[in-house]
Amino acid sequence: MKKITVAIGFITAIMGSCTKDGIHDDTSFLNTTSVSNPNKIFDISNDNSGRVTITPTGEGASAFVVRFGHGSGTSALATVMPGNNVTHVYPEGTYSVVIVSKDLAGKETEVAYPLQVTYRAPENINVTATSDVYLLKVKATALYAASYLVYFGDVANEVGTPLAAGAEVSHTYATAGTYNVRVVALSGGAARAEKITPVVIYDPFGLPITFDQTTVNYFFGTFGGNQQFAVVANPNPSGLNTSARVGRFTRGTESWSGTYSPLNTPIDMAAGKKIRVLAYNPDAALIGRRLNVELENGSSIANGVAVVKTAFTTSGVWEELVFDFGAISAIPANEKFKQLVLRFNDATDGAGAVIYVDNIRLTN
Repeated sequence: MKKITVAIGFITAIMGSCTKDGIHDDTSFLNTTSVSNPNKIFDISNDNSGRVTITPTGEGASAFVVRFGHGSGTSALATVMPGNNVTHVYPEGTYSVVIVSKDLAGKETEVAYPLQVTYRAPENINVTATSDVYLLKVKATALYAASYLVYFGDVANEVGTPLAAGAEVSHTYATAGTYNVRVVALSGGAARAEKITPVVIYDPFGLPITFDQTTVNYFFGTFGGNQQFAVVANPNPSGLNTSARVGRFTRGTESWSGTYSPLNTPIDMAAGKKIRVLAYNPDAALIGRRLNVELENGSSIANGVAVVKTAFTTSGVWEELVFDFGAISAIPANEKFKQLVLRFNDATDGAGAVIYVDNIRLTN
């Protein structure tokens, strides 16, 4: 029994010694720990997104709580572990960011840091303006722009029309003219930039075509090699035509070459069946050659049906050529055509012939 008693006492002594000297159960050192050198890193984006990446730092920190100084509820703060960061989106302005550093014992060190978020002015503004008679549509792009304001330039004390990025706004003018369209690019903060674009608004293009109205865009597109059309001074202001400006048609290489004119105001057969053209042929060799007037983009019939050809009968003077579409039975009485086509001497190839046309009008 004595041997057993000694053994037990020895074991008890050993266990007591371990309890007293063991480091795993001694937490008294935590009372002396603390976070030193608390600080932060602000990485502020320069693209006007308002994104700020916040990296808390501090020696001895076990975690950080970042209060952004903006937002509410759970969106106003975040817990960040050492070595990590958090991103928050700020409007332009001045903020106080509070970082609470926690040590292993749960003690907290709180420091407030000022943050200034300033948006940069937009750059490289590009304005796209497209018109259809009095209707103007505007789009805009710019670097660092959050949105835009558009001023169409036709009224006093105009209030800008908001334009979202990637969107389009439209405006209808009362009259033709040249207007300075001002687009202001907004950064999302105080900074802004603007661009002024002159825009010409035209009156509707349709019959009669006189070439004398400066508020009408007399568009005559061409097809075929070397085909040309231009508005020029009247080469012979006398007789039937003393107007200042006329259209000059220069024949293209191919027999099918010619011009095309999309019209804002359709040619309405209910208002008349004949198209009359004042024409001038400067070359006697062209007497007998025919001018084609072709009406296209009808409301119910195909292209190639409304075609009338009339020959020159003289040269050196203005004459009136008449194109009677009432003789084509396939054209409905109330047909409307949205495009006018002119061709000359389509019986043969060969470029260079020049004729002049003016006062193209619809009559009965």
